[in-house]
Amino acid sequence: QLKSSNSKIKYGFIDYPPPGERRNYPKPDFEKTSINQIEAKDLSNYFNYGLTKKKTLNVAIIGAGLSGLSTAKYLSDAGHKVTVYEGRDVLGGKVAAFKDEDGDWYETGLHIFFGAYPNMNQLFKELDIEDRLQWKSHSMIFAMPGQVENGYQKFSRFDFPALPAPFNGLYAILSNNDMLTFEEKIKFGIGLLPAILFGQKYVDAQDNVTVSQWMKTQGVPDRINDEIFIPMAKALNFIDPDKLSMSVVLIALNRFLQETHGSKMAFLDGNPPERLCEPIVEHIKFRGGDVLLNKRLQKIQLLDDKSIDYLELTGGEKVKADVYVSTVPVDILKLLIPDEWKEIPMFNALQGLQGVPVINVHLWFDRKLLTVDHLLFSRSSLLSVYADMSTTCKEYYDDNKSMLELVFAPAKEWIGKSDEEIVQATMLELEKLFPTEISSDNTKAKLLKYKIVKTARSVYESVAGTGAMRPSQKTPIRNFFLAGDFTIQKYLASMEGAVLSGKLCAKEINEYAKQLVKDNAKVSN
Repeated sequence: QLKSSNSKIKYGFIDYPPPGERRNYPKPDFEKTSINQIEAKDLSNYFNYGLTKKKTLNVAIIGAGLSGLSTAKYLSDAGHKVTVYEGRDVLGGKVAAFKDEDGDWYETGLHIFFGAYPNMNQLFKELDIEDRLQWKSHSMIFAMPGQVENGYQKFSRFDFPALPAPFNGLYAILSNNDMLTFEEKIKFGIGLLPAILFGQKYVDAQDNVTVSQWMKTQGVPDRINDEIFIPMAKALNFIDPDKLSMSVVLIALNRFLQETHGSKMAFLDGNPPERLCEPIVEHIKFRGGDVLLNKRLQKIQLLDDKSIDYLELTGGEKVKADVYVSTVPVDILKLLIPDEWKEIPMFNALQGLQGVPVINVHLWFDRKLLTVDHLLFSRSSLLSVYADMSTTCKEYYDDNKSMLELVFAPAKEWIGKSDEEIVQATMLELEKLFPTEISSDNTKAKLLKYKIVKTARSVYESVAGTGAMRPSQKTPIRNFFLAGDFTIQKYLASMEGAVLSGKLCAKEINEYAKQLVKDNAKVSN
């Protein structure tokens, strides 16, 4: 055990660092333990040899979020000339961050990088910025609201030992006795047997089933919903299990249980625009591309065959290119689709997709709280996950004061309320999570300031039955392509999904370029 200079605090695990101390965990060896990591590397290698140099394309990409930057990065690797047009003055889209008047950063979301994110991990490697990921202990940690241990908030841990998958995950589940009884674990395991036996085909078939419906069908006890599935559903898609598609949960469990390091988590060592997005921009520019801010798309202008003639930006600027890519969120895309496209089945189906409201809360306190150097599942009715960023993130380190970043979810009923109301409700929840350190009347740790970031429409809402509505990256319009976490890819609404969608979009465009060469050769002959 680590000893603290404050004799009242017992630091049991290294995740509870004394002031001035942090534990750096090594990057997992993904390549030796994950076939998905090998596939991600192979897909990246495609862009090094996949282009026929006879036809490089001029590509206009709308949106400088992760999917837009990923599309641009891999197209530029293949030799195409790309220009990214971003409507705001900040990079990142859903991973954007901003500075307040004191120079402190506040973010659009609490972003966690999993070992089961092969294309994201590959991207960090290709950019030579792997050292910017701060890997934490291989654990999943749940708060036990209202429960105190050694005078402080109690946490329940699922610790994954250094064993190959699935044995490390099974050990983590079986060795935790705080949240589930042995009988409940067995029933949960039996419920998961069809997914284990029948694989992806079974997982895909559960898209039309909610998590709650699946639990009843499989005979899984209700308490597992309260203890496990509600926190998991809110962490995965910011909605409750009575709405979330069961395929989303099964996909996550599949990655976590079948990949040795799949559930291992890392924090970025600073704000995402500078520490992740800017290196991608530098890479794009080095290869002859460009990324332009404050360039908002206003209208898509068409030719007689319904393909794109040019893009019109606010202010009247016209953008001409060989190929056009939209990476904007699905709700914005629906507003931009020309009337001539709306009856095309792919675009018509988009009406069934919508983004989920998300609220990200940042609270600065006058003292250091006893928190964990990790992501925490709150098990709160109003909050999803949270972390003390002054402990977990290098750029935000502070050994004297805490900055809690929390995801307020589900947020649909709160998105229209004032910041003050949201903070008041959050403080009431924190009173349960930090019973000896925080009180809603501010008589204990004092709240110095706060920042609330509301996203009325964030990642697409993965409600049951929406899987079939998701579009592919290639559209029926010959020179128009899509990227974004809402497009078809196997990592759903996540940062990994955004990056993978960009790679898949870039591959489709590159194949389109190769086909143009073949078509031109036929005409010449």
